[in-house]
Amino acid sequence: MALVKAGAVVLDCVEPEKLAVFYKELLDAEETEATANRVEIRGIDGIRMAFRRDANATPPSWPRAENSLQAHLDFVVDDLDAAERKVVELGGRPLEREDASGPFEERGYADPAGHSFTLRLVTSTAPKPA
Repeated sequence: MALVKAGAVVLDCVEPEKLAVFYKELLDAEETEATANRVEIRGIDGIRMAFRRDANATPPSWPRAENSLQAHLDFVVDDLDAAERKVVELGGRPLEREDASGPFEERGYADPAGHSFTLRLVTSTAPKPA
């Protein structure tokens, strides 16, 4: 048995309850734990995220350099346009974007607390059936 096991991705924010709702709706997740200072959710694919209260939390300012990107979340989607509509409907906002090169298309967003994340569409490289 492993000495250390992976836990959850934890985002610090001023209002963990509100941020948990955003990600719960975005990921079709369920709340698994809630205390006065922390809310945890688990997505249907098993991803675990937690949101910890920090009254002094300041989001990164990516792509601006003064408080640069420290980390970001990366989510895979089947339909970028539909996923973007859902993000905006839930209170997220698109970030400045440049065309991505390579076998995928991606778009950057900020959640309601300002944490950045990417929605990424991976194109299939498998040969088409004959």
